[in-house]
Amino acid sequence: MKPTQELLTINNLHTGFRVKDKYFNAVDGVSIHLKKNEILAIVGESGCGKSTLATSIIGLHDHNNTKITGEIQFKGLNLATLTDEKLNNVRGNDIGMIFQDPLSALNPLMRIGDQIEEALIYHTRMSRIERSHRVIELLNQVGIPNPQRVLKQFPHQLSGGMRQRVIIAIAISCKPSIIIADEPTTALDVTIQAQILDLLKDLQAETESGIILITHDLGVVAEVADRVAVMYAGQIIEEAPVEELFNNPAHPYTRSLLNSIPQTHSENEKLEVIQGLVPSLVNLPRNGCRFAPRIPWIPAEAHETEPQLHEIAPGHFVRCTCWNHFHFKGEEGGSLL
Repeated sequence: MKPTQELLTINNLHTGFRVKDKYFNAVDGVSIHLKKNEILAIVGESGCGKSTLATSIIGLHDHNNTKITGEIQFKGLNLATLTDEKLNNVRGNDIGMIFQDPLSALNPLMRIGDQIEEALIYHTRMSRIERSHRVIELLNQVGIPNPQRVLKQFPHQLSGGMRQRVIIAIAISCKPSIIIADEPTTALDVTIQAQILDLLKDLQAETESGIILITHDLGVVAEVADRVAVMYAGQIIEEAPVEELFNNPAHPYTRSLLNSIPQTHSENEKLEVIQGLVPSLVNLPRNGCRFAPRIPWIPAEAHETEPQLHEIAPGHFVRCTCWNHFHFKGEEGGSLL
């Protein structure tokens, strides 16, 4: 079944962190949407604003040092303007969060069963017996063997993969319509990664929820995503259906990311790298193409003064005009059109 109904709409979102007396946007004018029964991947290097975007959606920021503007529309509400009290009714109930580091996300002093039950106590009117049955059901659903034993254990007694499954169980406990998964497989070995990805796909197919998958792993994206938004320096610089993005990457950053993946069939033993680094929040250039400093061999006139997203194919958007003039360093340049 193809995704149709829109669950979440983000319009011109800015999330700024205070450094001394100024605010610097880590998310800078992002507009995306998520549909029912869809997996939307947000990809990019560390420091590009992916996790900040995720935590902005559910309001996990210190209000004294963070400024959020724009719209995060969900069920007729603008989540960007809700109080913590009202957000608590959404968090865990309508929107579940799978955190990157399960060991730090779990309370080390609480048994697993009690931690899963917390959201059920807060958001439902289940009896104690109903909650107990639901906890067992969730542990079975996420593939944890011997759930009766595991629910009595503490986080340190479980492996990394088991802890991640517990985090997923907590995230889906109230059957949310949206699940945000922030680097859910980063700290896991390859075998466990595959199991967690299969679990997410199965859950998504079963519940028809929308999933926002935050990752830097393009292999993960190719495996599970329906649509991809590539972030760089706080902005969406390319967005497309997953097959379109991998078959016809356009933005220099996207093409550079794909080019830096080791290829087993390639005779070239040299690993390609992207020149330079993601700029810091304070030193981030706010005018012109933000990727321009990392591709200095591309002439300045190839870039827009105020880069906009352009639809170059149905559902395929690219920021700035430099994509049409890009070539890798050492290759002969020329227009892609």
